[in-house]
Amino acid sequence: MDETEKNSVGIVETRTIRVVEQGKPLELECGKTLAPIDVAYETYGRLNEAGDNAVLICHALSSNAHVAGLNSPDDKKPGWWDIMVGPGKGIDTDKYFVICSNFLGGCSGTTGPGSTNPETGKPYGLDFPIITIADMVKVQKLLLDKLGIKQILACVGGSIGGMQVLQWTIECPEFVKSAIPIATTTHLGAQSIAFDAVGRNAILANPNFANGRYEAEKGPDGGLGIARMIGHITYLSEQGMREKFGRDLRNADSYSYDFISEFAVETYLEHQGQVSWKDSMPIVIFT
Repeated sequence: MDETEKNSVGIVETRTIRVVEQGKPLELECGKTLAPIDVAYETYGRLNEAGDNAVLICHALSSNAHVAGLNSPDDKKPGWWDIMVGPGKGIDTDKYFVICSNFLGGCSGTTGPGSTNPETGKPYGLDFPIITIADMVKVQKLLLDKLGIKQILACVGGSIGGMQVLQWTIECPEFVKSAIPIATTTHLGAQSIAFDAVGRNAILANPNFANGRYEAEKGPDGGLGIARMIGHITYLSEQGMREKFGRDLRNADSYSYDFISEFAVETYLEHQGQVSWKDSMPIVIFT
């Protein structure tokens, strides 16, 4: 066994549990209700007898519950934070009972726009209600109640996960002993909302979007790609972009005077935009 294997949580299973039954819908911040609600989650380590070693990890927008280890021996890539979660690592699974769930509206097992609407027997699509960070935290709390967790030693997350961490401290201050929000904010400003609006409209304008009822193998790839390109511009500061890309050319010694992407920053954005519609994002309102 090499060092990597010794420090891995190994093969883990993504489980799904129903936290809201059909007959008892959850009231959302938008005023609508939703039921049933299933949550996909993974756990690592063991809850101690005192029940005081639970760590909740909240994932970012495009991640999921698979935070560490492998889902099968054939997996090419471990969980998205495998470098941080495992035996002897920063979040030590020999000491802590770690939980990560795919948030409400997600694309990886938790109820979202791609789930079946019990009223129609078809995917929700745009009929799925607009959800907020507070709604996500409500559902996470229902999951922890189902798992018998009485208190969280630490709540950790970055980006939209960090927003969830902050909401946890507001919603359940007695339940959370410590909070570690990373690279996040309490709200979005006008410019961030504007970028979000442009990305959303790029998806809506794609003919294949079909008002949210696109075919199983024919989604709004082009619009989603543009939206992702816009998003990735916001992930770096102007200085960061200048240092990373500058005006460097990619695979060329001089300008082509054409519409072909030749600047390094252009090819970077093109690469980030090449994503299947199946990996599309949930409908979330940031306030």
